[in-house]
Amino acid sequence: DQVLNTSNFLHHTSNRIDSMLSRLATSTLRSHAAVSRAATMSVRAMSGTCDVVLVGCGVPARGMGWYHAKQMIDGDVPSAKLTDIVEPWFLGAGADSDAGQEFAKFKDENEGINFLSSVDDMAQTSGKKLALISGRTADNPSLLKEVIAKGCTHIFLEKPGAPSVGELEEMAAYAEDKGVAVYMGYNKNVTKYVTLAREFEAKTPGAVTTFIHNNAYGTDELGECFERNSEGMLKNMAVHELALLVTYYGVTADTIESVVADKEYSNCLTIGDYTDFAKIGFTITTTAGKTVTVKADRCGGSNSLAIVEVDGVEKFRSMTPDAELEAWVAPRQAANPDWMPYFLLQHDDYVTLKERACAHIASGAPGAPEGLATIGIAVDTLKVAEKLTPLLTKELLKCAAVCSAGRVAVARNAWARRTQNALGCDFRGRGSSVSRNAWARRTQNALGCDFRG
Repeated sequence: DQVLNTSNFLHHTSNRIDSMLSRLATSTLRSHAAVSRAATMSVRAMSGTCDVVLVGCGVPARGMGWYHAKQMIDGDVPSAKLTDIVEPWFLGAGADSDAGQEFAKFKDENEGINFLSSVDDMAQTSGKKLALISGRTADNPSLLKEVIAKGCTHIFLEKPGAPSVGELEEMAAYAEDKGVAVYMGYNKNVTKYVTLAREFEAKTPGAVTTFIHNNAYGTDELGECFERNSEGMLKNMAVHELALLVTYYGVTADTIESVVADKEYSNCLTIGDYTDFAKIGFTITTTAGKTVTVKADRCGGSNSLAIVEVDGVEKFRSMTPDAELEAWVAPRQAANPDWMPYFLLQHDDYVTLKERACAHIASGAPGAPEGLATIGIAVDTLKVAEKLTPLLTKELLKCAAVCSAGRVAVARNAWARRTQNALGCDFRGRGSSVSRNAWARRTQNALGCDFRG
């Protein structure tokens, strides 16, 4: 009986453990980080952690750098040891601002970390160290050289890496000359919905994938959005999708056979001093015959999709956030309403990128970690963005001008009818909208008036 009871107990316990592991493995938000941590457990046990300096923290609860720091401080990235935080503004001229006071509280709560106002203030590094640069894109070229001078052996750059292709190429050449590896924060390269769509596409003959990226700006916020992201949509919001095309679809500036704008979907606007896309859709076909579509809408919501079609018929769809992720995010966002919404929505992607990078560095393995884009990928991505932006802008503004001219002609035509009726006059070529339009112009000039519309 004792043997039987012990056997039943062990069987029951085993089933409970299996059930717990199964629930863990199927958890959408936590599974990626859990699987990634499990995959590198033996490596970490042997090689320990990698020191990290964060350059560019930003405002607590709002800055991307702050969330990177929080994840490492909270232990979400087991292979990372955050040793230094460099924050020039809030430890300098911005210290007395309201946001500066918030940063001071964050600093006081983390006494074990060195808080510095510049990279120059950081101690010289003798071992392996990752510099995670999360400041303004325009500052990246100089910051890269500064952290290398301080002995950092690896660098993690937020997208797009630099303001221009030339600057990013110069950074890549400099890092290579110094023997420093540079990784990029293109999180969609490792996110679940992309992986699932690519797997389905790979096993489905004739499949074509569309990547859709939506943000939740209001139309009244586009002016501020255009100004703050003045590098343009294809170098900012949609650059993640371009990185996917470069990484997995063989797209480069030289391999683009054709690009076709979706004129019905797209909207190119000029607001103040800035011209950019409120939404853009386009299909690229490469010289190898591969076709892929990208759509990005600044005012489309807070989600991203991958849709796989065969002959125009949808066969597969994956999305983030899905129902399980939304259920995980909702209570945490409600508890932290001042946090940027995408922090929690992309929490595991950020963890995966940093953990893979730090575990790889700590292990001493050659090459780049699985799924992480290198600075070479970033250069090709930026080249694609710089090639597409003027082509698509020209095509869509031309289309908008034609549509606008058509609307003006229709409005002038209607004004002519009303004016003729009011004045009891007529024009030559009755019945012709073209001649009515010409008559309207002459009449407006003669009367010194104009029409509505």
